[in-house]
Amino acid sequence: MAWRLALPLLLFYSPILLCSSQVQDNDPSKLFKSASEMMSLRKYDGALGLLNAILELDPNHSEAYRQRATVLRHRCRHKEAESDYNKFLELKPGTASVEKELAQLLQAQNALESAYTQSDAGEFSKVLEYVNKIVLVFSPGCLKAKLLKAKALLALKDYSNVISETGFILKEDEDNLDALLLRGRAYYYLADHDVANRHYQKGLRLDPEHSELKKAYFGLKKLLKKTKSAEENAAKSKFRVAVEDYKAALAMDPDHTLYNVQLHLGLCKTLVKLGRGKEAISTCTEALSIDEELVEALSQRGEAKLLTEDWEGAVEDLKEAAQKSPQDMAIREALMKAERQLKLSKRKDWYKILGISKTASAADIKRAYKRLALQWHPDKNVENREEAENMFREIASAYEVLSDEDKRVRYDRGEDLEEMGMGGGGGGGFDPFGGGGGQQYTFHHGGGFPGGFQFNFG
Repeated sequence: MAWRLALPLLLFYSPILLCSSQVQDNDPSKLFKSASEMMSLRKYDGALGLLNAILELDPNHSEAYRQRATVLRHRCRHKEAESDYNKFLELKPGTASVEKELAQLLQAQNALESAYTQSDAGEFSKVLEYVNKIVLVFSPGCLKAKLLKAKALLALKDYSNVISETGFILKEDEDNLDALLLRGRAYYYLADHDVANRHYQKGLRLDPEHSELKKAYFGLKKLLKKTKSAEENAAKSKFRVAVEDYKAALAMDPDHTLYNVQLHLGLCKTLVKLGRGKEAISTCTEALSIDEELVEALSQRGEAKLLTEDWEGAVEDLKEAAQKSPQDMAIREALMKAERQLKLSKRKDWYKILGISKTASAADIKRAYKRLALQWHPDKNVENREEAENMFREIASAYEVLSDEDKRVRYDRGEDLEEMGMGGGGGGGFDPFGGGGGQQYTFHHGGGFPGGFQFNFG
């Protein structure tokens, strides 16, 4: 049983133990052969140890310099690699293949420096060009370049590739704090907070004082706490408090779009319940700009437009939501309400025509009609007789509906009186100039009007 527990340790240390035993051999040719075998197996640390030992035994071993330069270049230890290449060329000047390798090394070194410069300037696409096309071609094991690439991908919001790239790094070094941080942030921006949290926690166990890991961990914790508070307050009908919580959560990280879309939706729903239609429209529009297929945001924006009496906008949003979610009865009911309100908005407002409120008494209605009938009687408006006739017809139609209790109740309920043939300025209404089946009104005022129109209220 004990040997099973010891096996992983033996496998881990075997290259080092092998390297140590080989170093004790003191035969440069054998050591060089072992170093070459290790390089072919990509055991670069072991190979580097052997090559160091060879050069201690034989400072003029040209091939050891070349091999060590190759290992150092692979790890982007460019200055050290350059020194070894130059040492080789001192021993064997004019070797074209090594001169080419040295030129590639210098190209990789310059490209890495340029990549850092572009990163500082926020030109992350150019960072990827330098790293992918030059640095990692000539220095494929360059950890600095791999981390720089992952940072650029994160800045470009290519989160899946960040996870992929950092995965390769962590496979070689599972305790790499920078890779844990970058991978955690990628999961965070994909709104996979549990996985993000595990990466942050692992990093903090390795280095409890790592400032960026602490910032990421506690920032996420604070965001989730504020979100929970907003949802709980909304559930308890503490809508004003919930609104402030949602706004505070949204302000924490405006770039966290995949998560913020749900915060915008929660805020919109809460604002609708508070009757704050204009604000609700704005935040639902924000949600839809992130996810245009979010049906609930579309329906809630339709509800908000009902609050602002944007009937056409409400119908448009709710119709689209109903098409995307045909089984949702709540959306269908809201759409029917919006369509009815739109239809009502296009009919004539008899209260407005008479200049009275919807709570006006029968006496108020009669007084308003009497005053306006006198004002707009065609015989008193000779110069604008056509306009006066039109206005008088409107006034008479308004009075016909609002003075009849049954018609008024039906009108207030939103019923279409014209379709029902109950008057109101359409085919079933009356013409005060004698054109139809209306009532005859006689109005005595100072001997009547010259044109013979007489109106009797009562």
